[in-house]
Order: sequence, then C-alpha cells, then structure tokens
Amino acid sequence: MRFGQWLGVMATAVALLLLWSLREVLVLVFAAVVLAMAVCTLVGVAQERLRCSRPLALLVSLSGLLLVAVVTIAVVIPPFIAQFQELLIQLPAALQLAVQLLRRSLDQSSQMLYGREALQWLQQSWQNQGSGSLDPTEGLLKLLGIAGNLGSGLLELFFVIAVSLMVAIQPTAYREIAVLMVPSFYRRRFRDVLSLCGEALSSWMAGVLISSLCVGVLAAIGLSLLGVKLVAANALLAGLLNIIPNVGPTLSTVFPMSVALLDSPVKALLVLLLYVVIQHIESYLITPSVMHHQVKLLPGLTLIAQFLFTVIFGPLGLLLALPMAVCLQVVVREVLIQDVLNGWELPVGGRP
Repeated sequence: MRFGQWLGVMATAVALLLLWSLREVLVLVFAAVVLAMAVCTLVGVAQERLRCSRPLALLVSLSGLLLVAVVTIAVVIPPFIAQFQELLIQLPAALQLAVQLLRRSLDQSSQMLYGREALQWLQQSWQNQGSGSLDPTEGLLKLLGIAGNLGSGLLELFFVIAVSLMVAIQPTAYREIAVLMVPSFYRRRFRDVLSLCGEALSSWMAGVLISSLCVGVLAAIGLSLLGVKLVAANALLAGLLNIIPNVGPTLSTVFPMSVALLDSPVKALLVLLLYVVIQHIESYLITPSVMHHQVKLLPGLTLIAQFLFTVIFGPLGLLLALPMAVCLQVVVREVLIQDVLNGWELPVGGRP
C-alpha cells in the first residue's frame, strides 16, 4: 500500500481505540439521543393534532412533560418511597423465612432418606450474620463511596437531559452533523438510514410505554385481589422493570413474592403464578397488538444484545440494550446487507 493508504489505516485504528476508550461517554450520548427521540415523537404528535408550528408544539410538549413530572413527584413518589422503604425493611424477614422453609424441607427429606437432619451450617451462618462488628473507618469509606456514586449518577443524568433537550430543539442540525461524518457519496443514503433508525426508536418507545402501563395496571389489580401489601410500589416496579426484557420481569417478581411470603407460602406461590400469567399476556397479547409496526427482534438476539452491551457499557448498557439492538438491526439490514452484500455481483462467467 502507498503512504496515504497506510496513513488512513493508522488513523482508522487510532479512531477506533479512541472510541473504545470513550465508550462510557458514547453510551450516555446514545441515551440522550433516545430521550431526544422520545421528545421529538411527542412533538410530532402535538404538531399533527394541534396543527401548529414546531416551536409551539415543542413548548407544549415540554410543558406537558414538566406537568406530568411534577404531578408524579407530588402524588406518586411520596407513597411509593414510603412503601418501598417498608418493602426493604420486610425483605430480610422474608428472606429468613424462605431460608427456614427451605431448611425445613431439606431436613424432612433428609430424615425420610437418611434418618438425620441436613444443612445445619445454613442456620448457623444465618444466625451469625449480624454478629460481626463494623470498623468505623470502613463504614465511613463505604458511605463516601455511595455518596460519590450518587453524585456521579446525578451528574450523568443532568448531562443526558441537557444533551437530549439540545438535540430535541434542533434535531435536523445535529442529524446533518452526523451525516457530514461519512463520505460525500454516501451522505444521502446515510440520511435515510438515520431516519429509519429514528422511526424504529419511536415505534419501540411507544410500544414499550403502552406495554409497561398495561403490565403495571394488571399487576396492581392482581396484587389487590390477592391481598398483597404495598400494591403501589410493586405495581410501579413491575411497570418500570418491564422496560428491561428478560431480566426486568424476573426482578419485578422478587419483591411482591417476598412481601407475600410473610403472610403465607401459598400466597407467594399465587403471586408467582400471577406474574407468570401477566408476562404471558404481555408477551403474546399486548406486545403483538401495540408493536406491530416495531422492528422485530428475535428473543435470542435480544438476550445476546443484553449480555454483549452489558459487558461493554456496564449497567447502563443493560438498560439501553434493546434500543441499541433496534438501531443496530436497522444499520445491519440497510447498510451491510442492502448496500454492501446485495451490491456484490458475480463477474461475467464467474462461478457462484
């Protein structure tokens, strides 16, 4: 290769290394883009319904979002925090009861098979959990670590919100900046690909919002009928964790089962059955109904995307695994398959 080609290869390698070192910042930027797409989708709906200009639709949309946030904070958050604190207080007792039930079952099985009790170390280790003393210096360091992580998380949240608002105000200008980053001969096509990614994200977000709302309502109704405590906290957790496929619904089952276990093991099993039924309704009835325009992802690819993006980007990668997979699928289909692979042709007289 000539010197210019070697220089291009080296520049590409350096750029890839730089992007890899900045992957945590890039995933925050992607989160801001996803949030900006949500705002732009809402602005488009408001502009279509109200038949007004985009600045006025943007003002109405941001005002509506602010109003919803204020009402949620004032009405929903205080009882949710109170119930969630009670839930956290009850979790150790529920876990201890579960360990006791498990040990009792194992002891009964061991008595029937071998004539003696089994797993006595489990009870001893559980009773000795709180016997250790905590060094004050160690406790202070842990507290400072928690405060530092909380401050870093709030700073990242403010960054995402600020960038998303800037992008939502001038989406076309930021899209053209991204278009200028590709060669000139491909810019028109790349602009179409970005539009397809935006449509896929908008469809996904609308579907997830409706699906999570339905899951939260069904969980609230079911838990109320079963007489489980802390209905608001558990229903809100079920709706929020439904955004994370595969992992979220499993995590949302732990909390209500722990609360129900304090009443009776039968009620905990009924809660598990309730959440299994809700997830089947969500998977086979709600999702196909509200996401028929969504970019379809196979369950195996969704699980692979969750694992891959979590390893690369950390916990935030798990939350953004599905939108990243949606965009990646559009890019692979339109760029790699449509423009690259389908563009290859056999030479005249060539072998397939």
